[in-house]
Amino acid sequence: MGEILIQADVDKIEAEIRHRELEVRPQILQEVKEARAQGDLSENFEYHAAKQARGKNEGRIKYLKNVLKFAKVISDESKPDEVGMNDTVTVYNLDEEEDETYRIVTSIRANALKHLVSIGSPIGSALLGHKVGDTVTVHVHSKDNMGREHVYDYDVEITKIEKTGNLPTDEIGTY
Repeated sequence: MGEILIQADVDKIEAEIRHRELEVRPQILQEVKEARAQGDLSENFEYHAAKQARGKNEGRIKYLKNVLKFAKVISDESKPDEVGMNDTVTVYNLDEEEDETYRIVTSIRANALKHLVSIGSPIGSALLGHKVGDTVTVHVHSKDNMGREHVYDYDVEITKIEKTGNLPTDEIGTY
């Protein structure tokens, strides 16, 4: 199964594909052409850099088209009092006795450093559909260096839900 996306993800991916095909591709092709005109290609840094840029651009276009081809598009709507897609959720971690804030997003936009957690992650999937005041158990499965699986659980209490919605600053992740 492919990526789970919302319509805003699809729109951003389609916009990036158009940009790469209509603006970046011609620019890179021009750079390749100009570098080739300089003569000896064996030691021509500009030529090799332009060809590398072309490969990266074409690879990104192919990747994005495949994401769309196999994607499942879901609704980002949720009840006003429940955790849903694009909501910012503050929880109190009962084990660590501290507040944590996350925004629930699709996996293609997830970024742990920015507290953007995927709906498929342990915390993201555990929070979906719950309300302020609910205590939720998060089930985490991991493997150690020896390949042994470990399972542990922790509890969080939902203290705040903000209906953040889709933000223009949301980025589609790289591969």
